[in-house]
Amino acid sequence: MNSLAPNMVVIPDIAGPVVDDGSEPKLLAISEMSENFGVTLRTLRFYEEKGLINPVRKGARRFYSARDVGRMRVILQAKKIGLTLTEIRRVLKLVESSTPRRSQLEELRGICASQQEMLREQHALLQEQVAEVDHVMQSLDRLIAVS
Repeated sequence: MNSLAPNMVVIPDIAGPVVDDGSEPKLLAISEMSENFGVTLRTLRFYEEKGLINPVRKGARRFYSARDVGRMRVILQAKKIGLTLTEIRRVLKLVESSTPRRSQLEELRGICASQQEMLREQHALLQEQVAEVDHVMQSLDRLIAVS
């Protein structure tokens, strides 16, 4: 049962914001970041290589700021809904911009609506392919039965 108040709006991670709250910066080691988000160290390095997160380096070690944590939330939800790296960069740029919040949310909704439409088209195609495979398997079953 959902214990949230009925009027409470849950902000999806993709909507950010990913700005630092100004409090004393707590840096997370790569192992903490990996554990907190359930991703591999390689995944974190990949996102760093792609410029999606930017850890502070102290010697050979990486440390992640509150901004990186916020960005990871956005990245992972965007990835979960199937956005490409280019689209994820666009979303990060948007939620970190000085664009008015309502405009940000409207643009994010548009991005999500486009993604939803594309996923529905893919779903329809997959259903057609499954139906065709079913047909082929039934034909093969009949051939096996008579041979």
